[in-house]
Order: sequence, then structure tokens, then C-alpha cells
Amino acid sequence: MRRTMQVLPAPAHLPFPHVKQVFLLERYVSDLHGRLISAVAVLGVTSLTAQRAGARALSHLCSGQWSIETLHFIRDTLYAEDASRAHAGTGPRVMATLRNLAIGAHRLAGHTGITEATRWAGRHMNRPFSILGLPHGS
Repeated sequence: MRRTMQVLPAPAHLPFPHVKQVFLLERYVSDLHGRLISAVAVLGVTSLTAQRAGARALSHLCSGQWSIETLHFIRDTLYAEDASRAHAGTGPRVMATLRNLAIGAHRLAGHTGITEATRWAGRHMNRPFSILGLPHGS
């Protein structure tokens, strides 16, 4: 993957209060043979000044934000988190923690496709125990 970040001072006429900089983040993903698979361009604004966050810092902030969004995307599309009926007390937090545990366990077990790994684990009741390295009955 290759990323480029271009940052400029914000034009005065932008309708965003407190905006200090605007940026263009481009991400190019290639396969193992160097063939381009995807190209994504993201336009953004920030209230951070150039002294507080230049192109490198903004790139890292965007990358960190997308890693969080990826986790939310998996939790919502695979585990239907937004449709959850757990709304009271600590229920939503507990369910989010259990979903994060499942995703993290699959990743630690070397699975890159969380959807397929979840299906695989759900097909036999002992598989989740083996992923976590816990003893289980036959």
C-alpha cells in the first residue's frame, strides 16, 4: 500500500468554523505483482494548525481513525451491532466487548477474513474454545 498526503492552509471562504488546514489523502493498494487493485482519495479538513500537525501527523491520525472505523464496520456488518436490542445499563458495552474479543481472537489465530472465521467457528461448538486455547469437552 502506498499513501500520499497533501496539506494546505484552509481557504478563508470555507463554511467550516475553526478550520485551519485542508488535505487530500490518496491510498493506492497493489497486489503482489504490483498491479493496482484500488485507489482511494479522501478530502478532509482539520482544526489543527500546521505547527501542531503537518502532513505526516495528519496521515497517522487518519490511519488511526480508519483502523477504529474498520472495527466498527466489522462489528456492524458481521454482528449487526447497530440492530442490537441491548440498550440498557452496561449491556451495549458488554456486547461490544464480546464482539471485540471474537474479532481479536480470530486475528490472533491468524485468520484474516473475520466473516469466514466466524462462520467456521460457528459450525462446531468446540471451535471457539480451540481458538481461545481453552480446554473443551468432546
